[in-house]
Amino acid sequence: MKNYKSIIWGSILILVGLVLALNEFGVININIFFKGWWTLFIIIPSFINLFVDKDKTGSLIGVLIGVLLLLSIRNIIDLNILWKLIIPIILVCIGFSLISKNMFDKNVSKKIKELNSKNNNDGYCSTFSSQKINIDEEFMGTNLDAIFGGIELDLRNSNIKKDVVINTTAIFGGIDIFVPDNVKVKIKSTSIFGGVSDKKNNKSSDKSPVIYVNATCLFGGVDIK
Repeated sequence: MKNYKSIIWGSILILVGLVLALNEFGVININIFFKGWWTLFIIIPSFINLFVDKDKTGSLIGVLIGVLLLLSIRNIIDLNILWKLIIPIILVCIGFSLISKNMFDKNVSKKIKELNSKNNNDGYCSTFSSQKINIDEEFMGTNLDAIFGGIELDLRNSNIKKDVVINTTAIFGGIDIFVPDNVKVKIKSTSIFGGVSDKKNNKSSDKSPVIYVNATCLFGGVDIK
């Protein structure tokens, strides 16, 4: 899954380049700058993220809004109807997302709740700023809040003996978490126009400790590397 995003974007760019070249030589006549073409900048990235992001709520909302905008610009649906539908669509997508998480992530949610009851760490917060945190001792879990800012947490030299939880909040911000190769990562995410990307190399075993990432993203993202 990690390479799909580059492959899809590469294929799209190649296709657009070929169409432009063939248009110039008169082989074909395809107008890629059709009425409402700019909505593709909403539809295509959101569609790609449906396949690569673990939390698909924001991506699904993006696809639906992009398609509705395109249909409105093409006079297929009325603009007034579009504005009336946007908020209900967002609410329905978020509702389905919350229900599905509760149904399918019960064990993860239960474990996160258990670990949080033992987590006494205040954590780190970046608001309109950025910070880098390197931990080279025993890691017991933490809280990371990036609000219009960024946080980089490096755990590659840390000692993780048992399961831990990292609670993250990214609001118009980004969080990068570098984890050791010998741990597993499990994610619970509530995201709107954002998400969690797991780029970790999987060298863990069934007996490896687990890092639980409990993420909330609003126009922000968490990258696990």
